[in-house]
Amino acid sequence: MVISRSGLVLGATAVMLTAVAVAGAGIHLSSQASFRESPKELIDEVWQVIHKSYVDGTFNQVDWTAVRTEYLNRNYTSDEQAYTAIREMLKKLDDPYTRFMNPEEFKNMQIDTSGELTGVGIQLTQDEETKKLVVISPIEGSPAFTAGVQAQDIITEIDGRTTEGMDINEAVSLIRGPVGTKVNIKILRGDKPLDFNITRDRIEIHPVRASKNPSSAGEIGYIRLNTFSANAAEEMREAINDLEKQNVAGYILDVRSNPGGLLYSSIEIARMWLNQGDIVSTVDRQGETDRQKANNRALTNKPLVVLVDGGSASASEILSGALQDNKRAVLVGTKTFGKGLVQSVRGVGNGSGLAVTIAKYFTPSGRDINHEGIQPDVKVELTEEQRDELRKDRTKVGTTADPQYVKGLEILTGEIAKAKQGTQAQSK
Repeated sequence: MVISRSGLVLGATAVMLTAVAVAGAGIHLSSQASFRESPKELIDEVWQVIHKSYVDGTFNQVDWTAVRTEYLNRNYTSDEQAYTAIREMLKKLDDPYTRFMNPEEFKNMQIDTSGELTGVGIQLTQDEETKKLVVISPIEGSPAFTAGVQAQDIITEIDGRTTEGMDINEAVSLIRGPVGTKVNIKILRGDKPLDFNITRDRIEIHPVRASKNPSSAGEIGYIRLNTFSANAAEEMREAINDLEKQNVAGYILDVRSNPGGLLYSSIEIARMWLNQGDIVSTVDRQGETDRQKANNRALTNKPLVVLVDGGSASASEILSGALQDNKRAVLVGTKTFGKGLVQSVRGVGNGSGLAVTIAKYFTPSGRDINHEGIQPDVKVELTEEQRDELRKDRTKVGTTADPQYVKGLEILTGEIAKAKQGTQAQSK
C-alpha cells in the first residue's frame, strides 16, 4: 500500500503492511503533523479531528462533547497515558477503523505504504460486530499464504495471547517482527481450530501478471491483479496494450484475493475498460457526493470476465462493481469481502497518527459495498481440496486446473461469440 499523489488509499485501513493490512477502508493521508506542549493538548487535538470530520454526526450515538469533558478533566504525566486515554476515547465510537497510532506505529505505517514489506503477509480486518480479527486474504506467495492461511479465517491467538478484546494495532505489533523469526498464530476456520507457525520474511508484491492463453474462441488475455499499488495502473496499461497488439479475442481479469490499495489506481484501471459511466461515489456526513466517471479513454471494448472471491476487497470491489453495474463485464466466483469505508489518516501531536472514518463509497447503482459486498453474476465455489491445490501450486491459477477460471473461460467464450454475431449483423 502506497500513499498516492491524490492522497487517497483504499483497501486496507492502512495498518502496517509489514505485518498485516486492515481491510476495507479508503484513506486520505495528510502529512502535516502539529506540535504540542502537553499530553492533554494531544487528546484535545484528536477529539477536535473526530468532532469535525467523523462520518456519523451523532458519533454513533455517543455524547462526544461529554467525552471531551471527561478526558480533559483528567491529569496526564506522560505521552503513554495520553495514548491510552485516546484509545479509550476512540473505543467509545465502536468503529475499528477509527484508530490512533503512536509515533512508532505511524512511522511503520508510512514505511509500509512505500511498498517495503516484511512480515507474514496477512491482510487483516476487525469484524465491526463481533470485534474478531478476520483474515481478508494472505498476500500471494507470502509466508502466510504458503502456510495455508485463508480468507475469512479468524485469528484467535498470537504467540499464546488471546485476541479477544485485542485491537488491530496490538495484533500488528505481535505479528510483525524481524525477518527469519517465527510467530505462532491460532485460527478458527468455521468451527475447526488450526495452528500455524510462520517464519517472517520480506514480501515482494508484483501487482500485475499477464499471459495469452488458448481457448476455443481464440487467444484470450489473462490478467492477474494482486493489489492496487502505485504502479498497478501503469502495469495494467502495459499488459492490455501488449495483449491488444497480439489481437486477443477477450479478457479474463482476476482480482481474487486482492485486498485493495490505492483509490486512484482502481479508478484509472476502471477507465481502461470503460468508455462511459460512473465508477464510484463517496458520501460524507453532510451527504456530499464525490462521483468519479469514465473518460472515454478505454483501451479495449473486447468481452471481459472478472474473477472475484471473498478475498476481493475495497478497491477490488470498486472496480468489480463499476464493471458489473455498467454491464461491461460478467463477474464469476463468490461474493466479495464487503468493505466500503473511507478514512482520513493524518499526523497529530509530535509524530503520532490518527485514522478517521469520514465517508462511505458506493457502486454506480448505489450499492453500499460495506454491507453488501459484490455478488458475482455466476457463482462458482471452490472446495477445500481445490483451494489447497491452487495454493500449493500457483502455476495452476488461471489455467484449466482452476475451476473458477474454467467457468470464466466458458462464459467469455459465449460473450466473444455474441460480440462476433453483433459485428457481423452491423456489417450486413
